[in-house]
Amino acid sequence: MTLRTKLTELLGIRHPVLLAPMGGTAGGSLAAAVSRAGGLGLIGGGDSMSIGPDWVEREFAAAGNQRVGCGFITWALVERPEVLDLALRHAPAALMLSFGDAAPYLPRIKTTGIPVICQVQSLAQARQVLEQGADIIVAQGAEAGGHGARRATLPLVPAVVDMVAASGRDVPVVASGGFADGRGLAAALMLGAAGVLMGTRFHAAEESLLAPEGKQRIVASSGDDTQRSKVFDIANGSRWPREYNSRTLVNRFTETWRGREAALATDAAVIAGYEKARAAGEFDTAAVNAGEGVDLIHAVEPAGEIVRRVVAEAEAALAQRFTV
Repeated sequence: MTLRTKLTELLGIRHPVLLAPMGGTAGGSLAAAVSRAGGLGLIGGGDSMSIGPDWVEREFAAAGNQRVGCGFITWALVERPEVLDLALRHAPAALMLSFGDAAPYLPRIKTTGIPVICQVQSLAQARQVLEQGADIIVAQGAEAGGHGARRATLPLVPAVVDMVAASGRDVPVVASGGFADGRGLAAALMLGAAGVLMGTRFHAAEESLLAPEGKQRIVASSGDDTQRSKVFDIANGSRWPREYNSRTLVNRFTETWRGREAALATDAAVIAGYEKARAAGEFDTAAVNAGEGVDLIHAVEPAGEIVRRVVAEAEAALAQRFTV
């Protein structure tokens, strides 16, 4: 069985698997490895303030001649729009915008002929980006690691699929949030999605820029060990919009400050200590972004092997005959 979908046709890829553009960890080597295996790797441009143009330039170089895309946190591009122009000069295979109004950037991107992927967390946001001209819509559920909102993946994805179908537009919908193996890919396809975007599973890939201890914590954890909060945004001094929080592994820092966010926001010494811990990779304090799919991650593996196994598992699952 070959999993050919609207997504694979539009992007010219073999498998309907996308790498989430995780800021700071989805670098050029990881993106290239996913693309080489037949999916599409997206370099994580992040919020463009904490990463910046030098990082983006370096990671495109690390991808070599491999065809990759790039993604940005949309609300932050207002303060550093030149990072988007830098990415476009590399002629990425696709450009993804998440968490903010895509309207100011879509015309600029679409004039280049580069497909625009817009990630949404609600049906209302999906309608908006469809009207604005998104070429691909990623419906992200709250099970996802890192930043997200409230809707769960299972009901959100088919709702977005049905809305797009009712519009008469031929725009692929990609499922995101909680996917880490081939059963998830098969389920997403059955929901009407044209593929999946996976973050946490690749967060623990060999080529990920996450520190080794962070990867091992993902492997050792359960979805029960994750939680959504604003604790790390406060500690980072981040300006993330109120409606978004982040799913991370529980650690000593979250146990100390969850429910005490107001006190944390005014404790300069703790915030300064958090920055040192983050720089040093001390994960009893620093965040490890991880989604509820961590139960399905049992080893740190090459990204190419992850893609191949996910696709093979999905093909096997879809080929089975079920009786009631």
